Amino acid sequence: MREHDAEAICSWQYEPPYNLYNFLSWEQMKALEVEFGDPAIRESQFAAVLGAEDELEGFAQFFPLEGVTRLGLGMHPGRLGFGRGRLFVQTIVEEALRRRPEDEIDLEVLCWNSRAIRTYEHAGFRITDTYERPTPSGTGLFHCMVYDPE
Repeated sequence: MREHDAEAICSWQYEPPYNLYNFLSWEQMKALEVEFGDPAIRESQFAAVLGAEDELEGFAQFFPLEGVTRLGLGMHPGRLGFGRGRLFVQTIVEEALRRRPEDEIDLEVLCWNSRAIRTYEHAGFRITDTYERPTPSGTGLFHCMVYDPE
C-alpha cells in the first residue's frame, strides 16, 4: 500500500451504521502511528486493492498470528452494493494464500453486519465462533469466520 492510498482510505466515509469503519484522519493516523499510519506496519501487513484502471477499490490487512493469517479488509464506500464483494474477498484470500500458504485464514465480523457475512460466506468462509470484544464505540458481538474452500 502506497502512502497516498492510505491517505485516500482515511477520507472514505461510510454511512451509518457502517460509519464505525471510518478511520481517523490521515494526519492523526500518522501522528499516532496506528494501523497503516505506521510505515512498517503498512509495508508488512497492508495492501491496496486496485481496479482495472489502477483506481483504489479497497484495502486488505494480512495480520500474522501463529498459524493463522487474520484478514482485515475494506471496500471503497462508493463501490459497495454492486455485487463485486465476493470477487473482492476471493482476491484477498488468494493473496493471503500466496503470502503464507500454510496458514489458516480467518476474519472477524460484527454479528449485525449481515451484508458482509453473506459476502464472506459466498467467498468460502464459515462461522466458527462468536464472542464479544472492544470496538471504537464500545463492546461488540463478533463472529470469527474461517476460510474453507470445500
